[in-house]
Formats: sequence, C-alpha cells, structure tokens
Amino acid sequence: MLSKLFSTANTTLTNSINDIRDKEFSGEKLSSEEKFALSNFDKYRIKVLNSQPNDEAFHEAYRKIQVIANLGDWHDFLNEELSK
Repeated sequence: MLSKLFSTANTTLTNSINDIRDKEFSGEKLSSEEKFALSNFDKYRIKVLNSQPNDEAFHEAYRKIQVIANLGDWHDFLNEELSK
C-alpha cells in the first residue's frame, strides 16, 4: 500500500494531510471531504503501523507515513479502501 502511494505521479501543487492538520489547528473550518481524508489517514496509519512484524519494519513504515503526510495529496485519502 505504501509503495502505491509513493508511486503516484503528481505534477500539480496540492495540499497534504499535514497542511490540512495545520489548517484545522489554526482554527479554520475544514470541509467534510478534508475531515473524511484526515479520518481515513489516521485509520490507515494505525493499520499500517500495527501490522509491522518488528521494530525495524515499524520505524521504516513510520518514516514512509511521515513522508506521505507531508508530501502526499490529501485527496488520496478520500478512498475508503485505504482505511479498511
């Protein structure tokens, strides 16, 4: 799943999950889609991290998820399949 998100080519500037979190923390109102994407991302993050077999795999997955949260398009997390 992580490799699928890393392989997505995107040439436009987009907001990331962390951009949406910053927006929320600054008191701006989020759209229902943004809230849904944040919720899906959190479910996805927990699922991926809990499925790691050892500490080394956990830390590698954690670093990849940090990159996704910082650089990935938040629209990718509107897909419910990522949180299942």
